[in-house]
Amino acid sequence: MAPAPVPFTLAIPDRDIADLRTRLALTRFPDQAPDAPWAYGTDLGYMKTLVPYWKDQFDWRAREAALNAFPQFKVRMPDVDLHYLHVPGKGPSPTPLLLMHGWPGSVFEFVDIIPRLTDPARFGGDPADAFTVIAPSLPGYGLSFVPGQKRFSIEDIAACFASLMTDVLGYQRYAAQGGDYGAFTASRLGHAHAQNVIGIHINLLTIQRDRSPPANATEEERRYFDALAYWLKEETGYQWIQGTKPQTLSYGLTDSPAGLAAWIAEKFRTWTDCDDDLESVISRDHLLANISLYWFTGAIGSSFWPYYARMHGPWPIPSGGTVDVPMGYCAFPKEIIRPPRSIAKQMYTNIQRWTVMQKGGHFAAMEQPEALAAEIRAFFRGLR
Repeated sequence: MAPAPVPFTLAIPDRDIADLRTRLALTRFPDQAPDAPWAYGTDLGYMKTLVPYWKDQFDWRAREAALNAFPQFKVRMPDVDLHYLHVPGKGPSPTPLLLMHGWPGSVFEFVDIIPRLTDPARFGGDPADAFTVIAPSLPGYGLSFVPGQKRFSIEDIAACFASLMTDVLGYQRYAAQGGDYGAFTASRLGHAHAQNVIGIHINLLTIQRDRSPPANATEEERRYFDALAYWLKEETGYQWIQGTKPQTLSYGLTDSPAGLAAWIAEKFRTWTDCDDDLESVISRDHLLANISLYWFTGAIGSSFWPYYARMHGPWPIPSGGTVDVPMGYCAFPKEIIRPPRSIAKQMYTNIQRWTVMQKGGHFAAMEQPEALAAEIRAFFRGLR
């Protein structure tokens, strides 16, 4: 018998909020090398404005209420009490859509996009395009974490979500969408659970990144491999520490809210299409809601585990394996890695939609919720 979901409401105790403010008041800031801001990581000047704002002006209760506006549940799955949003669609026959975040994101990424997917008519769309959205917190992330629980690889996460959809919720056929590790999980579902997946839509291509350029590489392929080489050299330090010594890093980020904010905010600034002004595309309150969820749940250390599993195990799509279900892809201009279609099709054998977007980056559901929602609706329109 499948486990029974239990309704859930997010309610962080007042004492935890007070403890956060006390710790923020005691922040010790480092110095900064005399060079351009952000040249070596998170800018000191930015942190000296973000920390007091978080302490004195940020309204966690308002953000908590925004999440609680959606129906939420927890269900006991093997090795995890899984948290998820389950938002019914408003249309003649809503398609179930598994919507997945990544690192360092959370279900707070989806506050603006969920209504556009569940109730498209409200935003000028067609009710026939409505989805019923199931948006879990990844195991080991946020509200799907308790201290001491098993750590989850992408393969484990995909298996957990497949069971949630079919065994717990009874959806024998469903759509899947994700970015970052959500895209990895969607791809894994399309590979390992294809019988239940009508199609996947992703905004990060999960191509292995240790490949060499082909001997007869096109100009587009050469540009990609040049960009990849730069990214691997300059932008993957976080992957190496999270993927090799995650426990060591966890002490500092679990004990210091300022340290946690600096670690996450730098990724948001680097990976968004913000022209060096993060808060021009993601508000300070939206950013801090995401960071605060990591803080209050103490889940930053366990959130590193997919990196460790990836560095010490096989790629989630085994060597020579393919994803054969229908696939749609949004190529946002400031995504961290953008392999060309000629390379992507070696793994994704059934690419049915490939859209080059005008603006946006890694956190597309937060940066460009309307544009991403429109693409998701368009891709799955012919697969319902």
